[in-house]
Amino acid sequence: MNSTPLNILGTPVQSPLQSIPVDIASLADYAALAREHMEAGAWAHIESGADQQLTLTHNRAAFDQLRLCPQALADLSNAHTGQALLNEQLQWPVLLAPVAYQRLAHPEGELAAARAAMAMRTGMVVSTLSSHSLEDIAQAAQAASQELGRSGPLWFQLYQQASREHTLQLVRRAEAAGYTALMWTVDAHIKRSSYPLPPGVEAVNLRGMPQQRHSADLMSEQILFGTDLARHAPSWDDLVWLRAQTRLPLIVKGVLSPVVAARAAELGADAIVVSNHGGRVLDGAVSPLEVLPAIRAALPDSIPLLMDSGIRLGTDVLKAVAMGASAVLVGRPQMHALAAAGMLGVAHMLHLLRAELELAMAQTGCATLADVRPQLLVSQAFSEKNRL
Repeated sequence: MNSTPLNILGTPVQSPLQSIPVDIASLADYAALAREHMEAGAWAHIESGADQQLTLTHNRAAFDQLRLCPQALADLSNAHTGQALLNEQLQWPVLLAPVAYQRLAHPEGELAAARAAMAMRTGMVVSTLSSHSLEDIAQAAQAASQELGRSGPLWFQLYQQASREHTLQLVRRAEAAGYTALMWTVDAHIKRSSYPLPPGVEAVNLRGMPQQRHSADLMSEQILFGTDLARHAPSWDDLVWLRAQTRLPLIVKGVLSPVVAARAAELGADAIVVSNHGGRVLDGAVSPLEVLPAIRAALPDSIPLLMDSGIRLGTDVLKAVAMGASAVLVGRPQMHALAAAGMLGVAHMLHLLRAELELAMAQTGCATLADVRPQLLVSQAFSEKNRL
């Protein structure tokens, strides 16, 4: 009998670890380890970016081009990383991003991630395309909170469906399950996708709903324009309609333009997520980090800014906050940690990131997030130009 462990795809892989190896010291270590625990096609899908992957690469480069200027002698006796965000208390400025189909990484998928988030007092945003139902994920989070006496915000990421009736069904289910905010994603309705989901992995929240897919052959008169996929893309009218349907805070995700951000706020968005979808949608797009200051300047101070795409280090979190973000979201790293060690891995990954952030804040003299200012940053180009 073959005793080799199988993953959700039925492919032999190493079993998820039951303890954390002593040599795991960073999110990069989890990424390297995860590859051994995932089917090759699933790994390639998770790690891939659009086309030539220029945006994927640029997301990291934008962080690496900024240098931090240490500030000694700060009073850290009452230091903390907490803040109020959308009427909820966030213990530190990181949330788990909405990542689809987490059973590709681990059989428990989003259930394990939700338990880990609550254990680490971290917010989690659950994807419309989750591989466990939004209700089951909420129950897992609530049970973990009760057992551990710890919790974090639980939000639902909403993809617009072809009919408003089906979109509203998702909204009502999220409200009933106890989610405390909606994150409406507007940048990924139209994107290329060629990865075939394996048996046992599906968008369970969308069962019974028509799926919006389109493929055009060589002789088709319409490639994209003129198709149902284009007609059903999110619009300003949809934002106005959605705002009227719920009292939950409404966050618009996938914004890279100050003009779009300002208009979304005018029409009722309570927060904005500056994102290029992790480089998975449009190759050659700007990085969220480099447009953060302009978007921050275009919005009232009362509108929080979040960002994702490329966060891998605690110093990345610090740089994003210095550039105008209230908080950041991490996507691929949670899949890496899930694949390697399930709930334990995600909790440890978050612990590593928070430890790195607190160390970076201490070294730069920031006792609270309010102390994190643009003056902490120096661009690499400036540093090289003025090198001693």
